[in-house]
This record gives sequence, C-alpha cells and structure tokens, in this order.
Amino acid sequence: MFQKVWMGFIFVLFLAANPARLWAGPPFETDDPEPTDYQHWEIYFGTTGQQILGQSWTGAAPFLELNYGGLPDTQFSLTEQAAFSSAGGSAYYGYGDTLAGVKYRFIHEGAEIPQAAFFPQINIPTGDATKGLGAGVAQYLLPIWIQKSWDPWTTYGGAGYWINPGTGNKNWLFLGWELQRDFGKNLTLGGEVFYHEASTTIQNNGGGFNLGGEIHFDEVNHVVFSIGRDLIQTTYTFTGYAAYEWTFPNEAEEKAQ
Repeated sequence: MFQKVWMGFIFVLFLAANPARLWAGPPFETDDPEPTDYQHWEIYFGTTGQQILGQSWTGAAPFLELNYGGLPDTQFSLTEQAAFSSAGGSAYYGYGDTLAGVKYRFIHEGAEIPQAAFFPQINIPTGDATKGLGAGVAQYLLPIWIQKSWDPWTTYGGAGYWINPGTGNKNWLFLGWELQRDFGKNLTLGGEVFYHEASTTIQNNGGGFNLGGEIHFDEVNHVVFSIGRDLIQTTYTFTGYAAYEWTFPNEAEEKAQ
C-alpha cells in the first residue's frame, strides 16, 4: 500500500514538472505552416494518450481544438481539454490546460520555394498541476514551420522554442520533420521524426517518431490518427492521437454550392 502511494506521489510530481506533450499539427507533434483558409473553420474532437514509466497514463479525453481563418494567411487557434492521469492506484480527471495561438504565413509556396509560417502559442495553466492535469505555469512556444509539396507528396517541419518557467523547469527546443503521401482523395498516410531537449533539470533529451494519417470521407468529415514513441527518453513508451475533424467553408461558398 505504501509503495503504491509513494509511486503515485512521484508520478504527480513528475507530471507537474513535465506536462503531456502537445500535438502541434494534428495528428503529429510537428506542425505545418498552412493556416486554415480565410473564413473557414477546422474543428477537432478527440483524445490523446501517453504511457509513462511503463505503467502510468496521461492524456486528454476529450479535447476540442478550434481553428479559424480570421484573416488572409492568419489562423486563430484554441484548444481545450479534459485531462487525465493515473499511476500507483491513483487516478485524476478534470479540466486541463488551455492552448491558444495565432499562425501567420509570411511566405507562400512557389515552384522553387517552400511556404513558411510563424505560430506563437501560449499554454495557459488552467489545469490542476498537483494532480498531473496541467503544467502549473504559463508556457510559450515560438516556432517556425516550412512546407513543400510535389503531388502527391508533401513534406514539412521546422523548430520551436518552448519558454518553460518554474522551479526545476528548463526552456527547451523541439525539432521535427514530417513526410506524407496522398493515396487518392480519401486517404493520406505519413510519419514524422522529432528531437527535443529536456524540459526539466531531472530529464534527458529525447527523440522518436509517430506514424499516422487522415481518412477523408468528404470535404467536411475526416478522421486523423497517429501512434508512436520516444526512442531516446524512454520515460514515454507509447503516444497516441485520434480525432474526428470537421472542415467548414464560409457562408458564401456554401450558398454557391
């Protein structure tokens, strides 16, 4: 009994210092520079899960991500989540952290040049860090993403710097690159590799992969998914993402159809 309580206590401390990694560009941790089309919506409703220390789990079930093309080349994003964590016989569930950001594409893709975007984000500490449901402090992501397409292939990636204040925390760098292929109009499959520096003073740097894709039922309804793991920082033995996506055009386009 004492061992379970002790392991649960250590797990909560670990999560409070090192919250669940965020999927920046569904269904991957690496993001792309392409903003949501002007006056269009992208809505994701799904779940994420990460296995930690071989027996424990943390993630979101469900999360809701809203992306809106409020201006040309500009996307406004908001992600809310119901977070969970479990270890050593202890389990917690409640409102997690909130992620907000603005993606601005400053270079359009051409025949010889890739498109590029800046996507600053803030992780707002709305979750209870003492239960492993949030970071406990505001965190800031400052990334640059680039992308180039050669039908049916698309590849994108870049780097993001996390500002991660708090006792025992460290600012850290994320690097990622993704390659995907369209198989007709209804299926896209791809994968990413990533590397990240340690986010706390008690961790090591890490790196791994995710494999996933998108199923397109029509122009509005989609399913996105991925699975993978960190191969260097073996604390994370499994990561998974699954969501239903709705993409909505603006009213003028709907009437024209």
